[in-house]
Parts: sequence; structure tokens; C-alpha cells
Amino acid sequence: KAVDGGKERHFAARFLFMCAGYYDYDQGYKPDFAGEADFGGQIIHPQHWPKDLDYKGKKVTVIGSGATAVTIVPVMAEQGAQVTMLQRSPTYMVSRPAIDPFSKFVRKIMPEKLAYALTRWRNINMQRFTYWYARRNPAKLGEKLVNMARESLPASVDVDTHFVPKYGPWEQRLCLIPDSNMFTAITEGKAEVVTDHIDHFTKTGIQLKSGKHIESDIIITATGLNLVTMGKTAISVDGKAINFGEHFNYKGVMFNDIPNFASVFGYINASWTLKTDIVADYVCRLLWKMDDKNALVATPVLDDPDMPKLPFVTDFSSGYFARSFDSLPKNGDRHPWRVLQNYTAEKKILTQDPVDDGVMIFSAPAFAGAHREAEETLIAAE
Repeated sequence: KAVDGGKERHFAARFLFMCAGYYDYDQGYKPDFAGEADFGGQIIHPQHWPKDLDYKGKKVTVIGSGATAVTIVPVMAEQGAQVTMLQRSPTYMVSRPAIDPFSKFVRKIMPEKLAYALTRWRNINMQRFTYWYARRNPAKLGEKLVNMARESLPASVDVDTHFVPKYGPWEQRLCLIPDSNMFTAITEGKAEVVTDHIDHFTKTGIQLKSGKHIESDIIITATGLNLVTMGKTAISVDGKAINFGEHFNYKGVMFNDIPNFASVFGYINASWTLKTDIVADYVCRLLWKMDDKNALVATPVLDDPDMPKLPFVTDFSSGYFARSFDSLPKNGDRHPWRVLQNYTAEKKILTQDPVDDGVMIFSAPAFAGAHREAEETLIAAE
């Protein structure tokens, strides 16, 4: 049901496909900082960005080192702010062209459709190779990424302090720097990176544990995001509320013992839409199979209740996943209860392997037929 201008509306369906994302759009993650109330300027979280924020000519401190901070800093610096990115620990930063030169080249010499297919194939496989190499040779790839940053920055920047992470590549997300804009802002003196811990806020800025004080007119807390399941929608089966943290993923699409319910969750190590495409393909195949079997209900059934509950995303240490372990669905230790984070393998599973695999149970219970009649009556009434 939904509220529309004060009127409650009801929607009925036989299958629910959730595409709600996984971020909490109402509230981002922000730790409590001592002395916040003492600060005389503005404190802003990026998820609640004021439309009329005037930062030209002002001293801005951006707390954080992830994708949000790396996106904000060069843009604010270019538009006239003096920006300090304050981080507890560094992140791997990778500069890539904002416009793919390979794509531009092949579009000049090939038909559009073929150029698109070739560019897509190349980018998918480059990403897969980079991730594979990161997992097998983290020290070598880490050194290469740091050296690329070193070559893009002036000698006055302490790269070892500010750009060498404590973890291996792809244990957390890499930050993409389009056209080296972050490095350019630092080189031009419009931005700087400080690696330190916050002791407390003061009236005029931030006091660090090292003793240094950062003067600030505006503080941006790019400190992270909160994850939610199913867009905060309350899901229940036969009147019993579902806690997805107690359920296993099935092929990265559905969940054990929850009927007629699928959701989209993309890759953390590749384009989100790669997974979206094959999940949508699988859901269509499942619905067609239900029609073939004249089934009203499709449920992946878990036959081993003692299977270990592994993290939703394995080998990934980002804080927003670690903070959400209890509420996120779990990985099992075997197929089909394990999300692989591998496009080639999952494309075969979701687009080619049999839908009727012995784990997915199809049925047409009597109550479902009665429910279908009730649905049709409700729809007619609407």
C-alpha cells in the first residue's frame, strides 16, 4: 500500500522484484566528534547538501578519503575554495581519462554497434583482470598504483604518508580520479591532504591529535554511508516479519525460504549494471519456468540449516559493510548459496544454467489460487 495525497492505495502482485539499491538515502554515517557544538561554521554531510552553499574563497575541510571525498575535493577547489582532505588512513587512487580514448578511437573506424560491443568486452575483461591480479599479487599492484600517484604529484607531497593504504588493492574500493583532477588540485596548491586523527572540533576548525590545528569555515563530513536492505521496506511472509540477516542469498538474486521474491545487488568490483543485466535475465527465465509448470509459487529451499553464515560480501573490509553485517543477507559456503563476485561465472549461472535445479521448488498451493482470486477482485475494485 502507498499513501498518495492522503489516500491509501493498495497494489497486488504475484511476484515482487526489488530494485531499491542498498544505501540509506535518509541518513549517512557520521561518527560523533567531540566539540561539534563549539564549531562556529557550517557542518555538512554530503547527503544533505544545501542548495545555496557558498564556499568560494573559504577554507573547507573534507573529512574522509573515500569516493565521496575524492569527488568533492577537486570540484570545490576548482570553484575557489581552499580545501583540506582530512583522512585517518589513505585510499588507493587511480587516475583514468574521463572519456575513454579506446572507445573514441574504435567509434571512428567501426560501426557504432560493433564499437560498443568491443569497448564493453574490453572494459569488462580489463576490470576482471585487474581484480584477479589484485587478489593474487596485492603487493605488486599496490606498488604500481602508488607509483602512478607519485608520478602525478609534486616532490613536496609525502606520498608514503598520504597515499599508501594499510590494506591491499580491492580489499576496499579503489577511488577513480577522472583526468587526474584530484592530483591537479594538490599540485596547483588548491587542495592538500592531511593524514591524522581528530581530537576535537574547536570554534575555528579541527584540533588534531598530532597537535596541528586545521582552520575551517566549512566542515564536510564525507564519513561514509549506511546500508539498508530492500530500501527499508518491511517484508513479511504469512504475517511473519523477515530479517534478511538470517537468510542466505540464492544465486545472488533470491533468498532461502522466501517465495516469489527477488532483488538486484550489483558488483562491488565491477560495473553495477553488469549484475543488473543478468539478474533481470534470470528473473525473466524464472517467471517463464513458472508459467511452463503452471506454478504460482517459486521458493529456493535451504536443505542445510547449519550452513555457516558468511559475510554478504567476502574479502572486502569497507566500514559500511562491516557495520551492516547483522542486517545484510548471508553467503553460504557452497553453490547456489554463495555470491561469487565473478561476472563470467555468474553470467553462466543466471543466463544458462537450468532454473529448475532441484533447489528451487515450484508449487501451486490451494491458498495461492484463492489469493489470486482476491487479487483480481482487489484490482477490479481499484
